Amino acid sequence: MTQDFYEFKAVSLQGKEISMESYKGKVILVVNTASKCGLTPQFEGLEKLYKKYKDKGLIILGFPCNQFANQEPGTEKDIAEGCMINYGVTFPMFSKVDVNGDAAHPIYKYLKSKLKGGLFGNNIKWNFAKFLIDRDGKPVKRYSPFTKPEKLTKDIEKLLA
Repeated sequence: MTQDFYEFKAVSLQGKEISMESYKGKVILVVNTASKCGLTPQFEGLEKLYKKYKDKGLIILGFPCNQFANQEPGTEKDIAEGCMINYGVTFPMFSKVDVNGDAAHPIYKYLKSKLKGGLFGNNIKWNFAKFLIDRDGKPVKRYSPFTKPEKLTKDIEKLLA
């Protein structure tokens, strides 16, 4: 199994393969997203975090996922338009992935192996679970889907310092 976050690749919403190595040296926040979820307004908070800290070295990577109550049924184009039009998302968004099960994206398999889940095991429980990765590519903290983006400020600032 890959032991380094930077060895992974993912396909952008625009269909381009992107190496995580291109984010080397940045503080990375990985989030599984959905556009039809009660937590979807978190896009707004994520975008605020991104705008506030991107020049200091934060990158947010959004991974749409349809594994929870069919809350991301659209195509890549639908997802891109929804994120842009409704929430003005400017951080990188990737193609739809699974985050649990055998078909889970390798990035999620890796993150879950490094940062164990809470009470209910290792699986991701819902949309908008968040993983914070330091500038060396080391996963440092896992947040519940219900943790609002603004609650991550202190941890992000510590890693950016």
